[in-house]
Order: sequence, then C-alpha cells, then structure tokens
Amino acid sequence: MERCEWAGSNENMQEYHDTVWGMPEYDDQRLFRKLVLDMNQAGLSWQTILNKMENFDQAYEQFVLEKVAAFDEAKVESLMQDAGIIRNRRKIEAAINNAQKVLEMQASGLSFSDYLWGFVDHQVIDGKRISMADVPAKTELSDVIAKDLKKRGFKFVGSTTIYAFLQAVGIVNDHKIDCFRYEELSKK
Repeated sequence: MERCEWAGSNENMQEYHDTVWGMPEYDDQRLFRKLVLDMNQAGLSWQTILNKMENFDQAYEQFVLEKVAAFDEAKVESLMQDAGIIRNRRKIEAAINNAQKVLEMQASGLSFSDYLWGFVDHQVIDGKRISMADVPAKTELSDVIAKDLKKRGFKFVGSTTIYAFLQAVGIVNDHKIDCFRYEELSKK
C-alpha cells in the first residue's frame, strides 16, 4: 500500500496518516483541537505532538471550547508545569484566546467550520502532489486565512501554521497522487 513518505517512520505516524490527516473536518471543537495542535507544532516535529496527543487532550479538557476559553491564570500556571504537553506560555495563552474567538464567532451566528470552509466554497482543494517536494510550506490561501484570523484577534496563526492546519483538516488534499488516501479522498 502506497503512502506519503512522511508517514512511513513508525506505526503512530502511519495511523495518523491513514485515519486523520487530510480527512475533511466540519466540527468546530475538533477543528479547534487541530488548530491548537498545529499551533503547538510550530518549531517542532509532528512526531513530538503526536506523542503528546493524549496528554494534550487531557490537559486542554478535551478541547471543549467553553472550558478552554475560561482557563484562568492558575490553569495557565498548571499547564506550564505539565511535562506531557508543550510548555510554552505564548502557545497556551493563544489557545485560550482562540477558543474565546471561536465562541465569539459562534455567538454571532458563524460556525468556525463555515468560516473556514467558506474560503474554498466548501470544496476540498486538490493539491495533486506528485511528490512531497511539491508541497509548499504556505500558499496564497493560507496567507489570506492567516491574515483574516489575525484581524479577528486570533493568535499564533501564521501562514505556515495555517497551511499545516488546512492540510490536517482536509480543506487541502495534499496526499501524493499515488497515496491510497489521495484516491479515497478524491472520490468524496
């Protein structure tokens, strides 16, 4: 079975590649979770985040938006002591801020999902990647979304982070064309 090269390093990466990465996601809470994980990956390997995924879920209360949005300074200090996650104050505070921003969107009648998918007319962008060398670090689309998120008050959402996020949540299909997941996702 052919996979994207990056997935071949170990079983965890294969499982993530085969079942999560690139699957179109529409649930606000799960989109928020992936955004926070991608924010935390900035400057690190995805393997590091993958190894800490369960710890992140527990530390961030399963990424329930209302709970994360209500984290106070005591919770931030507790997270700063949690060796099971990435202990970066800016990233922790950005997650809290971004949960609040998603809730503000929802309160105005706009789901986070509709907001994100609206940038692509609710259609997956087919990257048609022949090799992983063809995959960019960022695109015009990620530039536009990052800029708009920042305008809305989101933090730690640079274009490179947003592009990784768009790939992870299936807004962009960047599986290689000979990868079995590319074929499955192209039929959706």
